[in-house]
Amino acid sequence: MNTQKVISGFFFILAMTVNFGFFYGDPANLEYHSAYELFAAIVINLIATILKLGDKTQLGSVLLATSLVADIQLIASASVWAFAEYVTKHIGLEETVAIISLSGGALIANIVSVTLFVGDTLKSKR
Repeated sequence: MNTQKVISGFFFILAMTVNFGFFYGDPANLEYHSAYELFAAIVINLIATILKLGDKTQLGSVLLATSLVADIQLIASASVWAFAEYVTKHIGLEETVAIISLSGGALIANIVSVTLFVGDTLKSKR
């Protein structure tokens, strides 16, 4: 068993599932989405990105790119939420939908990442 693959796979899949946990729910109602879960998704995605930095293969480059996309979208989502909450002091429908939509884009990037990781794992020989 390759310990590095186990740890990497764990964080790739955890990043996707926590992101899904935040994304799931009515996109027009922010009460269905936890700020703590968004924060956890950001932290776990950053850890997954760090784990992808050492891979020098072509697949490693694509995995890193998908992870960076997810990081940027989750940070943008949190930024929109923070700006609406603390600067404008108003979170309306437009802001709520933007927050959830950005996390949805990150979810798609995480799904691509996990799919590529599983495909590479199935392709590799013992």
